[in-house]
Amino acid sequence: MVVLSKSFNEDIPKMVIETGKDILGKEHIDSFQRCYQCGTCTGTCPSGRITPFKTRKLMKKILCGMDVFHEEDMWMCTTCYECYEKCPRNVKITDVIKAARNVACKMGAISEPHRKTALYVFLTGHAVPVNDETKKVRKNIGLTEIPPTTHKYPEVLEDLRGIMADLDLCNKVGICPTTKVLKEIKPVKWEEMSE
Repeated sequence: MVVLSKSFNEDIPKMVIETGKDILGKEHIDSFQRCYQCGTCTGTCPSGRITPFKTRKLMKKILCGMDVFHEEDMWMCTTCYECYEKCPRNVKITDVIKAARNVACKMGAISEPHRKTALYVFLTGHAVPVNDETKKVRKNIGLTEIPPTTHKYPEVLEDLRGIMADLDLCNKVGICPTTKVLKEIKPVKWEEMSE
């Protein structure tokens, strides 16, 4: 990958750091600047084995100030933390990707499967359904069929929806709280972003 100096936008790595520092701390999220492109992250990535996702390439693009926020690759990370644990430079790769996803979300550039997952959380309080198969597995391993979550305590779901509203998550991913469906969102280009 060749990066021309005219492609570099110094605001992109700064925005990733700004977005992640309040949650994780500046030093933690700033760790991506230690990356020397060894490729260990890509070699350990289970998602990269079955998709075109290349962790190292994503890190390089962020380092080089390239707009990664509208690329599908960023959403292929499963957040398994394999790269994070194996990085010889102690780069907090998974957390950097999550911070970059937050920037993308602010821009309305969230992937459709992630939008649908957010809607499912809004509707049920869970990202993964608790269906009959899950109940059977839980019972077989000695757990209650229904986990002690919003399935067991449905009144907590409104609290969760309140948190999503406080975080402006419904607006960012396009959930209409009244109709409880996804609405169309128009992604914003990097050049149109303003804080």
